[in-house]
Amino acid sequence: MALQLYNTMSSRVEEFHPLNDSEVRMYACGPTVYDYGHIGNFRTFIAVDLLRRFLRQSGYQVRHVMNITDVDDKIIRNAARDGVSVQQYTAKYEKAFLEDAAMIGIEQPTLVRATEHIPEMAEFVTKLVERDLAYRTEDGSYYFCIAKFPRYGKLSKKDFSGMVDGARVDVDEYEKDSARDFALWKAPKPGEASWDSSIGPGRPGWHLECSVMSMGELGDSFDLHAGGEDLIFPHHENEIAQSESLTGKPFAHFWFHARFLLVEGEKMSKSLGNFFTLRDLVLKGHKPSSIRYLLTSVPYRNQLNFTLDGLKQAAVSVERLRNFRLRLTSGNFPAGSSDEMQSLARETVDRMRAALEDDLNTAQAQAAIFEMVRRANAAFDSGTVKKDDVAPLLAALGKFDEIFAVLNDDDIPKMKQVVDWAKTEDRDRDITNELREAVQSGQLSDADIEKKIAEMEGARRSRNFNVSDALRAELTTAGIVIENTKDGVRWRRK
Repeated sequence: MALQLYNTMSSRVEEFHPLNDSEVRMYACGPTVYDYGHIGNFRTFIAVDLLRRFLRQSGYQVRHVMNITDVDDKIIRNAARDGVSVQQYTAKYEKAFLEDAAMIGIEQPTLVRATEHIPEMAEFVTKLVERDLAYRTEDGSYYFCIAKFPRYGKLSKKDFSGMVDGARVDVDEYEKDSARDFALWKAPKPGEASWDSSIGPGRPGWHLECSVMSMGELGDSFDLHAGGEDLIFPHHENEIAQSESLTGKPFAHFWFHARFLLVEGEKMSKSLGNFFTLRDLVLKGHKPSSIRYLLTSVPYRNQLNFTLDGLKQAAVSVERLRNFRLRLTSGNFPAGSSDEMQSLARETVDRMRAALEDDLNTAQAQAAIFEMVRRANAAFDSGTVKKDDVAPLLAALGKFDEIFAVLNDDDIPKMKQVVDWAKTEDRDRDITNELREAVQSGQLSDADIEKKIAEMEGARRSRNFNVSDALRAELTTAGIVIENTKDGVRWRRK
């Protein structure tokens, strides 16, 4: 079975085939760096990351490009308010976004920034004007004429037959049913930041930025364009109109959109007190792996209700997977293999793959790995897991984590980074006592604990009991409960 993905353009699930059999070229709309990223943003970024990981696991080379929108209405307004340059204002939030993305296990794509492609954007506008697809206004701004693109609305499935000819909209974001000529290039207003270009001073419109950067990196026609569902109209609709009008080619062949999330059953809103950035949750003591697990627990096209209780359950699920891995790596098993365990490992890999090929059904993939954990743990308890069963069971777990990336984060070092940030931002009051104590005590990561347990077991086997006892005492002092079972050493945090 090949990967089946929902294509927003066709409004149906289709078999995904890249234009080049061995390579996938995909573009994803990244952050507008005017503030810290919230969990709704990160649900989309993680969905795209999961798709990228699965494509690579499927044998494709993936050319993944993501833009950093470092100039738009909000950025210019906020930079002017703070009395700093656009570059100074955005540098802070871009750095924070990249730190947060790494903390939650997002692999970094090729990054492109709007302010680094001003000449290409001006050239794009010139070509549109030459073909009578765009026009200049008296103030020096340029607009795309949507009447020149008869299929306008084909992505969002909106009927714009009654649109007002020649009406213009100047802001980057506007009402969902407003179909008007949109700004390609905005002439500067007094006190606003601007850039010199071949078409005069000003700055690019948001929609122009993505068209120019995506085609510059991936070609006039590429495999897949991704983003949140809020970008379907007007942003992606406008990208299609200006790009396809100029090239005469399909802009992107697949359109991948992730749904919004709810928080505690409500739309996320600062006024409701349910607005969380990734950093907010880490400061409350939640691990990045738990946040990532919860954000992937519901398939990307379904609405996710993000709750703090759900986040606690996600932490339990991740810990269960880690304990299973430890049981495999530290247990003492009799020689030989079990047909049941060998089959279980193979079937689990097949089930996970089938689930992800079915429009990235992450819930079914997670169900498959936990069914393996349940059955294998029962086999552990009955003594029917053999030495040669360990490798295939670990391999199945590894296949899962190649996609979900929740087993190997170094939680405390990553949390320390956020704690240090909180102190510089006068947010120290938001740090939970548990997190503060963990960071101050240099709490061991899971990888550190497992390394010390392996050293402890090695010393014990060598009958070097002084070293073994010292390592056990160090772990106990760090809050690690060590249990000796018939399968070997298991551990958990207090």
